[in-house]
Amino acid sequence: MTETKFEPIPDPRAAAPVLTVEDLSVSFVTDGRRATVVRNVSFEVRPGETLAIVGESGSGKSVTSLAIMGLLPPRVSRVEGRIDLTGRELTALSNKEMSAIRGRDMAMIFQEPMTSLNPVFTIGRQISESLVRHLGLGRAAARAETVRLLEKVRIPNAAARFDEYPHQFSGGMRQRVMIAMALASKPKLLIADDPTTALDVTIQGQILDLIKQLQAEENMAVLFITHDMGVVAEVADRTMVMYRGDMVETGTTRDVFHDGRHPYTRALLSAVPRLGDMGDTDGPERFAIVDTVSGERMPAAPIADTVDRAAPPILSVHDLVTRFDVRGGVFGRRTGMIHAVEGVSFDLHQGETLSLVGESGCGKSTTGRSIMRLVEPVSGRVELDGFDVLDLDGADLRRMRRSIQMIFQDPFASLNPRMTVGASVAEPYTTHRLGTRAQARDKVADLLERVGLAADMMSRYPHEFSGGQRQRVALARALIGNPSVLILDDTTSSVDIETEHEN
Repeated sequence: MTETKFEPIPDPRAAAPVLTVEDLSVSFVTDGRRATVVRNVSFEVRPGETLAIVGESGSGKSVTSLAIMGLLPPRVSRVEGRIDLTGRELTALSNKEMSAIRGRDMAMIFQEPMTSLNPVFTIGRQISESLVRHLGLGRAAARAETVRLLEKVRIPNAAARFDEYPHQFSGGMRQRVMIAMALASKPKLLIADDPTTALDVTIQGQILDLIKQLQAEENMAVLFITHDMGVVAEVADRTMVMYRGDMVETGTTRDVFHDGRHPYTRALLSAVPRLGDMGDTDGPERFAIVDTVSGERMPAAPIADTVDRAAPPILSVHDLVTRFDVRGGVFGRRTGMIHAVEGVSFDLHQGETLSLVGESGCGKSTTGRSIMRLVEPVSGRVELDGFDVLDLDGADLRRMRRSIQMIFQDPFASLNPRMTVGASVAEPYTTHRLGTRAQARDKVADLLERVGLAADMMSRYPHEFSGGQRQRVALARALIGNPSVLILDDTTSSVDIETEHEN
């Protein structure tokens, strides 16, 4: 594929690159065949500079970063080319040598924090462990520094939450914990794999400002992987565009945005929604699909009026209250209470889409989980087709969950890593005895194709998919039982702008 390249004006005073990547190619063995997913990618990042890698889901962005970190599975992957970090050739190092470099000289903020944080250790212990290992701090000093880092990334009541576990934090707060952990040892290179993907817009700006502030203080090189072109415009000095494993365009961010020559670059920029274009919209409207070859927008498809206001609501929530105990001390006594949801009420009609909007930690996800009875509300009523969900138990509760399905924010955490995606998608179908195994297999194949995946992918495991592809798998799993109500918990936060529109 032809690469369009802008050459910046040479600066003789420029420092030596922190990271140099030359002719990087990555391939995987799948079903006995070798597939190349990154081809001949070259770039460098200098101290104090931010290079953004952008591209659609599955374009090879995250694989490139994992290859740099030395985190690809050696049995099924092959990394070719040269990766140089401050003069050291990383591909020639042993696992032990790479382990010493990770977290000290380079660190990574992963896209899915719940799968990166150890669920059996407190977040305080996980951050302070890095400080003890890489900076040689004592336990007391490491605890104090951990609290300071948590405060810096805007975790409220940081000292009190030091001893809490990852599942006790919202998705946005878990990502902030990951950022604190990555920045703890002040690395020379920070690889940020969509670090703001789980955050609301108010917190996103704060986190980007924080990364830029720490970058300026430490003269840190940043490799920023994202699908958000708005984030690219805000943080990146230079931008590299990837498409299906190839580097198709690279240059200064200004040049790429104002004079992007490759059709895919123009397609990415055209796919960004603009509020001015929606000023006269009086109802929901589907975003236009962009042709990735020509870069031109295709006409948006209209949405039919599907809501019958005369019919009773399919779901009614009345005065929903959900609270969580805060425990501390040696004996785990209750020291306080978190008021997660207080007096929430709404109706949802058949064919209607209702949006719950708010910043990270405001109770959006807890409301959805309370409706599903994944967490137990303190009080209120949740009526589905006239039945109070909060009164159900046993077989009745299981039948209810066939009618209400939830797609979670973090698809990797909601898919069993030991099950193939075909088995995961089919599980609700077989659990509720909706048909034979042969019918389930046919249904899975059909759904995978409808969500934009190939039917032969059903034999693969979740780790073999990108974040956007895993979210498509989660969508297929939720739809296989034909639910009456679908709860989507920020399902497009981890996917690129084009996939977001398709979903």
